[in-house]
Amino acid sequence: MKIWRCISVLILGLLFTMSSFGGLAASAQEKIVYHVPIEKTVEKGLSAFLERALNTAEAADADLVIFEVNTPGGAVDAAGEISKLLSDSPVKTVAYVNNRALSAGAYIALSADEIYMVPSATMGSAAVIDSAGNAASKKAQSYWLAAMKTAAEQNGRDPKFAQAMADEDINLPEYGAGKGKLLTFTAEQAKKAGYSEGIVSGKSELYSKLGVEDADIRTIEESFPEKLARFLTNPIVVPILLTIAGIGIVIELFSPGFGIPGVIGVSSLVLFFYGHLVAGITGYESLTMFIIGVILVLAEFFLPGGIIGLLGFTAIVGSLFLATDDPVHMTISLLIAVTVSILAFILLVKVFGKQMKFFKKMILTDATKTEQGYVSNPNRVDLLGVKGKAFTDLRPSGTALIIDERVDVVTEGSYISKGSSLIIVKVEGSRVVVREIPDFN
Repeated sequence: MKIWRCISVLILGLLFTMSSFGGLAASAQEKIVYHVPIEKTVEKGLSAFLERALNTAEAADADLVIFEVNTPGGAVDAAGEISKLLSDSPVKTVAYVNNRALSAGAYIALSADEIYMVPSATMGSAAVIDSAGNAASKKAQSYWLAAMKTAAEQNGRDPKFAQAMADEDINLPEYGAGKGKLLTFTAEQAKKAGYSEGIVSGKSELYSKLGVEDADIRTIEESFPEKLARFLTNPIVVPILLTIAGIGIVIELFSPGFGIPGVIGVSSLVLFFYGHLVAGITGYESLTMFIIGVILVLAEFFLPGGIIGLLGFTAIVGSLFLATDDPVHMTISLLIAVTVSILAFILLVKVFGKQMKFFKKMILTDATKTEQGYVSNPNRVDLLGVKGKAFTDLRPSGTALIIDERVDVVTEGSYISKGSSLIIVKVEGSRVVVREIPDFN
């Protein structure tokens, strides 16, 4: 009996020890936190990255996602997509404003469940402007004000401050936003207005306030394709890519074979479509349309008519618009690309064409000069004053027989019948003028 009692006690002790270690392990990994950076300009490439980050956090059953915000703003539509991602996510979200959350960045921060700021951080100045840098239409401004208000209200914040960030007509002098000036919160002002849950000196204090200092904190960084896609879809980079493509293709069309300019032009277009595909802005349908357009344009070189080439050009332009979500910006980008391409080509040909060997192959500089023995039309001055007979009726032009040579001649205006005697009175290049004279033997 004593032996069985000892064995029972030993088994119970082992089970207790294992459960204790299991409990410690479970408590150590009880919380999973993801730390995700939001940096640089807000565009569709950033939206695709944040969607991947939130999907990863949801798949791991994370307890919290911290977005470290440091952005000057960007595209409204991209910010709208990101805001929806944060609002729809079942995982709790925190915006950690580390430096600045301006314009679209402020909208993203307001969409998070909680906001924390470093002492030097700012948040606000969220006026909406168009792709040309001018104030947006009233319709767009109305939408943006409503979006800012909704983002504030859904997390229990006073909407008047969010609207003051986007509307300079809202007067809040106590927060430095008088008439004609947008509201931009400092860290202290944001806390006072209830727009942040606290001010933290850094990540350590943030984790402590959130109670996740002992959690499994995982960082999600952008992959190289995502970084490249964000760069390639930047509103400033898009017209540059299209301009480089235009210049390269125009030069290639005037050059024999296929060389470096063509490779550069095609590569620019490939990068354009690659960036938009990776960023999730477009699908393969735009790339397919572009390839079809190129095939039709090439077919135009072999099939007469012009209709196939026109269809190909239309397909290429249409594919560019299909690849973007901002037709206005694409129109501006194409106009810039076409204008700069034409000006650049004229400049290269007119100014540098004679000095550059590359352009010497493209431009015909040879000339047929009289000094070198080239004569376009013989000047028959040797016939001046020579007599002959009309070989045909001259009405007033015809053929005369001059020293056994048939010569195309013209009268001074009168009619001369066949067989009449005549004399050459004027020679102007190939024009030989004759006059009728009395018959001679």
